[in-house]
Amino acid sequence: MASAHDVIVVGAGPAGLLLAGDLAESGIRCTVLERRQGESKLTRAFAVHARTMEQLDARGLADDLLATGVRNPVLQFLRIDLSKLPSRYPHVLVTPQYNTERLLRARALRHGAEIREGCEVTGLQQDADGVDVTVRSADGSQRILHADYVVGADGRNSKVRQSLGLPFPGRSAIRSMMLADVRLARPPRKPPTVGAVGDAFALVVPFGDGWFRVMAWNRDHQRPDGAPVSLDEIRDVARRALGSDFGMGNPRWLSRFHSDERQSPRYRVGRVLLVGDAAHVHSPAGGMGLNTSLQDSANLGWKLAAVQQGRASADLLDSYHSERHPVGRRVLRMSGALLRGVLTTPRALCGLRDFSARTILQFPPLAKRMARAISGIDISYAAPAGAHPLAGRRAPDVPLHDGRRLYEALRARRFVLVSSPSVDLPPSLAEGWSDEVEIVSSAGQTAKTVLVRPDAYIAWATEERDPECAANEVRAALAQWCGRQRTRRHGHVGD
Repeated sequence: MASAHDVIVVGAGPAGLLLAGDLAESGIRCTVLERRQGESKLTRAFAVHARTMEQLDARGLADDLLATGVRNPVLQFLRIDLSKLPSRYPHVLVTPQYNTERLLRARALRHGAEIREGCEVTGLQQDADGVDVTVRSADGSQRILHADYVVGADGRNSKVRQSLGLPFPGRSAIRSMMLADVRLARPPRKPPTVGAVGDAFALVVPFGDGWFRVMAWNRDHQRPDGAPVSLDEIRDVARRALGSDFGMGNPRWLSRFHSDERQSPRYRVGRVLLVGDAAHVHSPAGGMGLNTSLQDSANLGWKLAAVQQGRASADLLDSYHSERHPVGRRVLRMSGALLRGVLTTPRALCGLRDFSARTILQFPPLAKRMARAISGIDISYAAPAGAHPLAGRRAPDVPLHDGRRLYEALRARRFVLVSSPSVDLPPSLAEGWSDEVEIVSSAGQTAKTVLVRPDAYIAWATEERDPECAANEVRAALAQWCGRQRTRRHGHVGD
């Protein structure tokens, strides 16, 4: 039996790496087990939406990722304008998935997470005291690792999910989608470029470094995933769907895959939890899969840290499922509907389809709703009965009195209490919770005092103006969300 771990994360993809970084930064001993060895250049995901960029901003990574890609204010696949989103990131960032992984991996290692490559999880067992994980190394040897909690971030064929006996119901959304990373002799003037003509679909997206991602689908030539892909086949589909192949050449990667729509009925079973593709897989329409996965981890990380540190009961982990499962279900339905609208329209009706879509999106309320839904800006979580209307909603990145932004304050991975300048709260208000919450003052005039969770959602709010009454409400909220108050003994924080 190897030494015990606080948390084992299975899978070093984006979801697993973000979670590992959050846990390690919170002081949790976290080990990541990854079957692969070395960095992979094979990537299907390339779209990073506004809400995910905000989550990366709250970890100090957004600017670095922005430098790696191309910002598109319009989602060309659907012709949806993102430029008016109420966010610092009113666009979709196009960048290969490996750029996101590099930043998240570096952060996880910097905060002390351990990443073990060449370690394949073959099974697990759990009881009231923890989880035993059976691991096979690259040399064929096996060992058992013990952890308090295990998180499966090991993709659509998750061994963690299978070991739990959980089903993965759903269906195939699209078969024989071809992918290629290529150079273009004659790049389109206004990329990204997308076209669908009923029996052929193609999408060309620039990565910003001279490479272009091409997705192509041919209704009349459906092949298994393992079937070889030729650049000539992709060129042919592009000419049919887009009118040109743009001089495609020098492919560094060719692949064929099928996309499923599936979701696990449970994201938590005892001490084992699922994030990302291990919990849900979606069609590629709208580029929401990677973003949903990263936001799973952002939701789970602070909760798992609070439970592991004894600041919250294990019941808090149930809220991970109750909050994120409906989001996964919504994304599954939305991306599936978008995909079928594009790929199942007969050729004779494609013009009518495109005209109808453009006409519908001319209505500002609908266009705004679509932009917020696909970008993730409108995601919110159910709040208890009687809670303030802001509870459960995304926290906007408001300016603070000390010159920072709210999302800069969230980089400490703590709750942030944003107080109203018009309410004079006592300086000692958070005494006993100083490790869990930072009190800041809003730079703007507002009647609201708001407690923001580490994942940038609003936990609690009040519009009470009387300082004494407001302080009592804040203490009650801190006790509910940040654990029991701690007292100082001999200059140290103790229980």
